[in-house]
Amino acid sequence: MKKGKKLYEGKAKIIYATNEKNLVIQYFKDDATAFNNQKKTTIEGKGVLNNRISEHILSNLSQIGIKNHLVKRLNMREQVIKLVEIIPIEFIIRNVATGSITKRLGIEDGTVLKEPLIEYCYKDDKLGDPLVSEEHILAFDWASKEEIEKVKKMILRINDFMVGLFRGVGIKLIDFKLEFGRIKVDGKNEIILADEISPDTCRLWDSITDKKLDKDRFRKDLGDLIPAYTEVAKRLGILHEQTNVSAVNVTKLSSIKTKKRWKLQ
Repeated sequence: MKKGKKLYEGKAKIIYATNEKNLVIQYFKDDATAFNNQKKTTIEGKGVLNNRISEHILSNLSQIGIKNHLVKRLNMREQVIKLVEIIPIEFIIRNVATGSITKRLGIEDGTVLKEPLIEYCYKDDKLGDPLVSEEHILAFDWASKEEIEKVKKMILRINDFMVGLFRGVGIKLIDFKLEFGRIKVDGKNEIILADEISPDTCRLWDSITDKKLDKDRFRKDLGDLIPAYTEVAKRLGILHEQTNVSAVNVTKLSSIKTKKRWKLQ
């Protein structure tokens, strides 16, 4: 497979063309952003960890029948993925109330929800990814009723699997973001899971201490983002060996160097 021209660059990843039809290469950047790119920096090693964690989770989801865009991991920073037509909606799944929903509705932070809550945000950084309803999605033809129903069923199954996966390693899955896209199968559209699943897109708290092991360490200037992501990878069994991973001061808005002394399988 030959890597071609850059097709798209987002906040955390770059997509490159290949010489194979309907396949592209996804490169994981070290950039960290928050609040619709208003806060940003570079944290060396973040892309490597997100690549490996996302591959691990998507591979496990494939084994339970959740079709997704992952084909294979190429190297420390790149994956081969299926080229999809992304539905312009971020699907937010909440198991515990925290973040924006607590401010929006005046709910106490950390409130455990009786059942998973699915929210929809229109993907547009300039608009601040506004919250929308199913009626908005249908009215503006972002997805059909059938597609929404299929996505919701997939979301609940993904959530059930991931809650169990993380609970088994002492982590609470608080909430997370998913994206879905369309591919052509026998001339018909098929909905599959796309994007990534990593500490960038999930809120992950230690089951005992509630220590944050996700991008909130950057959003809230808590520091030690790389050690937190490394801890997630270690608990998932991705890191075979880890010694003296340097702490990272993520409040600096410049390139940050860390000593990469972990071994990835």
